Amino acid sequence: MELDIPERVCFIIPPSIFLLDERVFMSLGVLRVAAVLEQAGTVVEVLDLSGVSNFNEVAEEHARSSKATIFGFTATTPQLPAVTEVVHTIKRIRPNVKTILGGPHVTLVNAAYKNEIKQGINGRAVRAMQKLEGLFGTLLAGDGEEAIFLACKADAPKLVDADDPKSILFLDNARLNALPFPARHLVDVESYHYSIEGVPAISLIAQLGCPFNCGFCGGRESPMLRRIRTRTSENIVEEMVHIYKTTGHRGFMFYDDELNVNKKVVELMDLIAKTQRDLGTTWRLRGFVKSELFTDAQAESMYNAGFRWLLTGFESGSPRILQNINKKATREENTRCVEIAHRHGLKVKALMSIGHPGESLETIRDTEEWLLEVRPADFDVTIITCYPGTPYYDHAVPDGVKPGIWTYTCPKTEDKLHQIELDYTETTDYYKGKPDGGYKSYVFTDFLTPEELVSERDRIERNVREVLNIPFYQGSEAIRYEHSMGQSGGGITPNILRMSRS
Repeated sequence: MELDIPERVCFIIPPSIFLLDERVFMSLGVLRVAAVLEQAGTVVEVLDLSGVSNFNEVAEEHARSSKATIFGFTATTPQLPAVTEVVHTIKRIRPNVKTILGGPHVTLVNAAYKNEIKQGINGRAVRAMQKLEGLFGTLLAGDGEEAIFLACKADAPKLVDADDPKSILFLDNARLNALPFPARHLVDVESYHYSIEGVPAISLIAQLGCPFNCGFCGGRESPMLRRIRTRTSENIVEEMVHIYKTTGHRGFMFYDDELNVNKKVVELMDLIAKTQRDLGTTWRLRGFVKSELFTDAQAESMYNAGFRWLLTGFESGSPRILQNINKKATREENTRCVEIAHRHGLKVKALMSIGHPGESLETIRDTEEWLLEVRPADFDVTIITCYPGTPYYDHAVPDGVKPGIWTYTCPKTEDKLHQIELDYTETTDYYKGKPDGGYKSYVFTDFLTPEELVSERDRIERNVREVLNIPFYQGSEAIRYEHSMGQSGGGITPNILRMSRS
């Protein structure tokens, strides 16, 4: 494909004001796109607004001084209100610049939109897509690494759809392996603080996609997020060595959906272990696994590679809920996963959620009892949100009586989940709140109101943490960037603007 290479592009990483601590994991997707542009000769600016409380003020000042004529945004769904605010500001200051939205939110909305169009429905996904089209010059859905060149063209289509396996823009394994590593040098790596067992850590992604079809999970209608694309073990370890030699980090958080969907996961772990021996160092690792696929051989190889923590989306201790969410794992398989991990010296963080179809006091008690039974080293309980691109959202229908309410019906049991319609460009408080009092629910079931779901979530959090002696996570406050002085109101200030050498 012949490339039309833009001269200068500014990428904006929005704040995640819904998180307890924003400077934990950097946004790797946009940094991978930035690396591709840099490799082609484009001057790339990255304005990283993670953890900046006065983000819109900072974006306004940069828009006035930047020489970029293209501003690209990445956004998860919870980040969209902040992105909306910033793009309005930039268009007010620089009305002639080109704006592009890529990332998970537009990909999920596009998947839901195509599903509605196929069915001849003019529903909420169509309305959400139209709203995004009104906000941005070009929308980029799916793999952005090669699609960015088309999106940057002056005559680019309104939608660049790289979330189509038939498209030349959809990455295959070979092209994924050939990509440059994310341009981490374009963000202030040292301002991101994460550690594994006391070892400073950095995130990476070894593979793309998850093939499972959990009802609550985003991207189940999106090929980009459903299809597994794998990198070779050698390519993954090469990136780890590059990070280790350039930043000194010895900790690595694998942000793959499920590491052990890769059939060569033991081979990868063995190579990671060997590489550490060759380098004369030790690494500490953390990542996600799928419970029913987890084996003793995987656990042993992961421990030898430096893993000390695993995260697993068990979701529920209720057999009925596990069936309703199409989890493909039973309560017994989830228990076995924790037992295998413990047998091999691995700590487990159990990721749990409530508010699924058919959720009741009884099913929530099942979840609480299971946590107390298996005794994970840490856990998380969230309330489900029905994002575009999830079966809960895409297969819901309007309530015939109550305006603004949509209902998803589980095809296996006919249990229902009711959803309060959200404008994702304006609302964020559906996302994780501060523990014990910071949550809000926009879903309810035939058995529990939104308020009861919040109350039960808080009760489980308090009770299980008290019994298992697991402290609450405190997080940290956002900093205020005093741009005239280049420093924050206190503490260490991240360098929020980095750019390629012109």
